[in-house]
Amino acid sequence: MTLTLDNRTRNKESSLTQALRQIQELNSKIAVLEQEHRDYVEKQQNLIVAIAEICVSPMQEVEGLRILIYRGEAACRQYLRSVLVKQRQTS
Repeated sequence: MTLTLDNRTRNKESSLTQALRQIQELNSKIAVLEQEHRDYVEKQQNLIVAIAEICVSPMQEVEGLRILIYRGEAACRQYLRSVLVKQRQTS
Protein backbone atom coordinates (compact mmCIF):
# COMPACT_ATOMS: atom_id res chain seq x y z
CA MET A 1 0.00 0.00 0.00
CA THR A 2 2.80 2.41 0.85
CA LEU A 3 4.54 1.63 -2.43
CA THR A 4 1.39 2.42 -4.40
CA LEU A 5 0.96 5.77 -2.63
CA ASP A 6 4.62 6.64 -3.23
CA ASN A 7 4.24 5.88 -6.95
CA ARG A 8 1.10 8.01 -7.17
CA THR A 9 2.85 10.86 -5.40
CA ARG A 10 5.83 10.62 -7.75
CA ASN A 11 3.56 10.54 -10.78
CA LYS A 12 1.70 13.63 -9.55
CA GLU A 13 4.97 15.44 -8.87
CA SER A 14 6.26 14.42 -12.28
CA SER A 15 3.08 15.70 -13.95
CA LEU A 16 3.25 18.96 -12.03
CA THR A 17 6.92 19.41 -12.85
CA GLN A 18 6.21 18.75 -16.51
CA ALA A 19 3.29 21.19 -16.51
CA LEU A 20 5.44 23.85 -14.83
CA ARG A 21 8.19 23.38 -17.41
CA GLN A 22 5.64 23.72 -20.24
CA ILE A 23 4.27 26.90 -18.69
CA GLN A 24 7.78 28.34 -18.46
CA GLU A 25 8.44 27.46 -22.11
CA LEU A 26 5.20 29.13 -23.17
CA ASN A 27 6.04 32.23 -21.14
CA SER A 28 9.43 32.39 -22.87
CA LYS A 29 7.80 32.08 -26.29
CA ILE A 30 5.29 34.79 -25.37
CA ALA A 31 8.11 37.11 -24.28
CA VAL A 32 9.90 36.56 -27.61
CA LEU A 33 6.72 37.24 -29.59
CA GLU A 34 6.02 40.38 -27.58
CA GLN A 35 9.53 41.69 -28.30
CA GLU A 36 9.19 40.87 -32.00
CA HIS A 37 5.88 42.74 -32.05
CA ARG A 38 7.41 45.80 -30.36
CA ASP A 39 10.25 45.76 -32.91
CA TYR A 40 7.75 45.45 -35.77
CA VAL A 41 5.66 48.37 -34.51
CA GLU A 42 8.77 50.53 -34.07
CA LYS A 43 9.90 49.79 -37.64
CA GLN A 44 6.44 50.65 -38.96
CA GLN A 45 6.41 53.93 -37.03
CA ASN A 46 9.88 54.80 -38.33
CA LEU A 47 8.77 54.12 -41.90
CA ILE A 48 5.69 56.31 -41.47
CA VAL A 49 7.95 59.15 -40.31
CA ALA A 50 10.26 58.52 -43.28
CA ILE A 51 7.30 58.61 -45.67
CA ALA A 52 6.23 61.98 -44.26
CA GLU A 53 9.76 63.37 -44.53
CA ILE A 54 10.68 62.05 -47.98
CA CYS A 55 7.45 62.33 -49.95
CA VAL A 56 6.77 65.82 -51.31
CA SER A 57 3.19 65.32 -52.45
CA PRO A 58 0.15 63.88 -50.71
CA MET A 59 -0.18 61.34 -53.52
CA GLN A 60 3.36 60.05 -52.84
CA GLU A 61 2.54 59.78 -49.13
CA VAL A 62 -0.63 57.84 -49.82
CA GLU A 63 1.24 55.55 -52.20
CA GLY A 64 4.00 55.01 -49.61
CA LEU A 65 1.47 54.13 -46.90
CA ARG A 66 -0.45 51.87 -49.28
CA ILE A 67 2.73 50.01 -50.17
CA LEU A 68 3.68 49.69 -46.49
CA ILE A 69 0.28 48.28 -45.59
CA TYR A 70 -0.22 45.90 -48.49
CA ARG A 71 3.29 44.93 -49.56
CA GLY A 72 5.39 45.37 -46.44
CA GLU A 73 8.49 47.04 -45.13
CA ALA A 74 10.94 46.04 -47.86
CA ALA A 75 8.70 47.25 -50.68
CA CYS A 76 8.07 50.51 -48.85
CA ARG A 77 11.80 51.11 -48.40
CA GLN A 78 12.32 50.41 -52.09
CA TYR A 79 9.58 52.89 -52.98
CA LEU A 80 11.14 55.56 -50.74
CA ARG A 81 14.53 54.99 -52.37
CA SER A 82 12.97 55.44 -55.81
CA VAL A 83 11.30 58.67 -54.65
CA LEU A 84 14.65 59.97 -53.39
CA VAL A 85 16.36 59.07 -56.68
CA LYS A 86 13.65 60.90 -58.67
CA GLN A 87 13.97 63.95 -56.42
CA ARG A 88 17.75 64.04 -56.95
CA GLN A 89 17.33 63.73 -60.72
CA THR A 90 14.90 66.65 -60.87
CA SER A 91 16.99 68.95 -58.70
